[in-house]
Amino acid sequence: MKYPAPSSQTLIEGVKVKNLTRNYDERGFFEELIRVTDEFFKEGFGQLSHSFMKEGVTKAWHIHKTQTDWWYVAKGSLWVALCDMRKVSKTYLRINEFVLGEDGEDIILKIPPGVAHGCKVLTPTSELFYVTSGVYSTQEEGRIDHDDPTIGYDWLQQLPRKS
Repeated sequence: MKYPAPSSQTLIEGVKVKNLTRNYDERGFFEELIRVTDEFFKEGFGQLSHSFMKEGVTKAWHIHKTQTDWWYVAKGSLWVALCDMRKVSKTYLRINEFVLGEDGEDIILKIPPGVAHGCKVLTPTSELFYVTSGVYSTQEEGRIDHDDPTIGYDWLQQLPRKS
């Protein structure tokens, strides 16, 4: 069962979605994710990371000062929420939600600097691959409490409805 795509939401300024195309044959499928020539990827490569998570795990909120992230769920499903924390942005405090992976959208999600992001695992396990525009640096990393009152997001709320 799939979760419905949140196509009606207005995206946070700078957040981009790249729809992917799977090319199937008798061996399985091939899917191109990102090319260095994609406008979508103009901030460039810094690091590729892989996160394996178990059902019910919630990781929120995380934020970067200057780094861009590109998220792709290769296995399982993640409920992803974003919140624009940039006070100068026209979408300040706007929230976007997505379900990525097997039960959701087959996309790469581009998360710009200053946009808080988090996820919750919806399946027994999930594997997130993400590219960052810079390499890991403690000066770049930021954390916001999962229940921060400024954001006002309830990670314990009912999960997205399946279609």
